[in-house]
Amino acid sequence: MKSLIPTDIPLSLYIHMPWCVRKCPYCDFNSHAVPDGKLSLDLEQEYLQALLEDFKTQTQFAQARKIHSVFIGGGTPSLISAQGYQWLFTQLQALIAFEDGCEITLEANPGTVEHDPFADYLAAGINRLSIGVQSFNTAHLQKLGRIHSNDDAISAIALAREAGFQRINVDLMHGLPEQTIEQALQDLKLAVEHGATHISWYQLTIEPNTVFFRTQPILPVDDVLEEIQAQGEAYLTAQGFVNYEVSAWRKELPSAHNLNYWQFGDYLAIGAGAHGKVTLPDGVYRFQKTRLPKDYLAKVPAEHLQFKAISAEELPFEFMMNALRLNDGVDAKLYAARTGLNLADMQDILGTLRQRQLLQNDPNRLACTEQGHVFLNSVLEAFL
Repeated sequence: MKSLIPTDIPLSLYIHMPWCVRKCPYCDFNSHAVPDGKLSLDLEQEYLQALLEDFKTQTQFAQARKIHSVFIGGGTPSLISAQGYQWLFTQLQALIAFEDGCEITLEANPGTVEHDPFADYLAAGINRLSIGVQSFNTAHLQKLGRIHSNDDAISAIALAREAGFQRINVDLMHGLPEQTIEQALQDLKLAVEHGATHISWYQLTIEPNTVFFRTQPILPVDDVLEEIQAQGEAYLTAQGFVNYEVSAWRKELPSAHNLNYWQFGDYLAIGAGAHGKVTLPDGVYRFQKTRLPKDYLAKVPAEHLQFKAISAEELPFEFMMNALRLNDGVDAKLYAARTGLNLADMQDILGTLRQRQLLQNDPNRLACTEQGHVFLNSVLEAFL
């Protein structure tokens, strides 16, 4: 493995806010219901201070880089006040500067009780919203355990636009319990018609440690799921959206933060259960934080960090698992630049995948064919 040059690799920041109003039955994220549906000011301030102290332990990983993008996920990050975020951004930038035009995304739910006015978040420095709509069908929302309605979802997008947000992602799921093809397409149409500039559209999967795993809902059969996928893709394409990643569709710029993940960039991570990845001259490392909020708040900053090197044997799979999600893949030179490994050592594997027409036959790019994207899991298994 050759020595890596961290300064050539973009550095992002992930911030995890672990609370939500109510835990959804399909959710396996690190989220925890907050009493009475609202954070107390004392708890908000305590957590923001803990985030700052956590960040201080990671400044050494910046290595002369500025923050390229910020993503605030959860949980429901919009439970934190706009004023709280403004304070946090000021403190963080005093330690590591943000790039000019740094993309700062906030995940928000449509319910108005769960957030400050969107204009306040924009004024605090957040310039991209990701609204967790999931469906515009009130009956489906109830089955998913969501606390907003169809009207709330439509209103949230309108309010975000009125507040001045130019970049609005809408999260939508398909393959919902007892969902028809027509209902799935209607969700997409409403997102497009009401002004989404980016849509994250993905199939509901039943994950362990969720209510849905213990009490399985009735999901559409495979033939219906395939038709939803085919008709949804055709509709979004006709509306001018570009499918640049497995579940990501854009009419505007791609998500800079997610693109950095998929191109195997670096990202610091603060907050309960947050995961990060950093490149040092001697290799690539992952780390994660204490999961439960009460434990995270109780530990001193140095105890948050659980640090592990990604071995040379693991790196090919780790890189490809991200890069091959992109429809256009990545420049082949990125492999050596981000892993320190020689791509020539994988020529036998790459050759076999190209012969099977699963990888594009272009030595200068690492990208799946259309068939390769259909069988992406099989493609990735070749790098294990």
